[in-house]
Amino acid sequence: MTDPFILCDNLVKIYKVADLEVVALQGLDLAVAAGEMLGIIGASGSGKSTLLNIVGGLDRPSAGRITVDGRDLLKLSDRDLDRYRRAEVGFVWQQTGRNLIPYLTARENVELPMTVAGAGLLAKRRRSRELLEAVGLWEHRRHRLAQLSGGQQQRLAIARAISTRPALILADEPTGELDSATGQQVLALLRRIVDEEGASVLIATHDLTVDLFADWVYHLKDGALASAL
Repeated sequence: MTDPFILCDNLVKIYKVADLEVVALQGLDLAVAAGEMLGIIGASGSGKSTLLNIVGGLDRPSAGRITVDGRDLLKLSDRDLDRYRRAEVGFVWQQTGRNLIPYLTARENVELPMTVAGAGLLAKRRRSRELLEAVGLWEHRRHRLAQLSGGQQQRLAIARAISTRPALILADEPTGELDSATGQQVLALLRRIVDEEGASVLIATHDLTVDLFADWVYHLKDGALASAL
C-alpha cells in the first residue's frame, strides 16, 4: 500500500493569547494521497487556516506528527523548511495582496517565482505563456492588478502558485471574496491543476460547492475532523 502524500498524526496546536491558551487543533488525524484534491470546510476559528499553515511549513504544531511526501516537517531545520516552502508548496490566499505584487504585470507575477528558483528566460517565457493561456489571461499579460477583476486576480494567483510545478497547492478561502459563479470557476481551475499537473490540492473554505470538485471533503469542528461529506 502506498504511503499517504500528506499524513497528519494527532496534530495539536495551542496558541497563547495574553494569559489564555487557545487550542486551534486538538488531536487531528488526516491522510491525503498524492494527486488528490481535498476540501476542508468549517466555521471561522475551526482550525482550517492553522492546518494549512502547518502543512505548508509556515507554522509548527505544539504536538503530533506531520509528514509530506515522506518528509517529517518537524525534523527540518528552519533553512530546510524555507526551501520546502519555496520549492514544493504553492500558496493561494483569499486576499490577493498576499498572492500578487501590484506593480508587476500579470506575466511578471507568474514569472517571479521562477526567477527566484533560477529558471532561464526562455523557460520562464514558455511556462508563463502556457499558464496565462490556461487560466484565460494571456490577453491581459501586460495588465497590473488594478486592471484585473477579483476573479481574474485569483486565477492569476493560481497560475503564479503552480509556475514552479510544486507538488502541493494550499488554498485558503480562495473563493471567499468572489461571487458564486466566479468562485466555481476558480474551484474548477484548481481541479484542472490536479488532473493536468498532478499536484495535490488542499482547500480550506466556507464554500460548500467545493464538494462538486474535490475528491474528498472533510468537516473541521473545534480543531478536529468531525466528518467527511
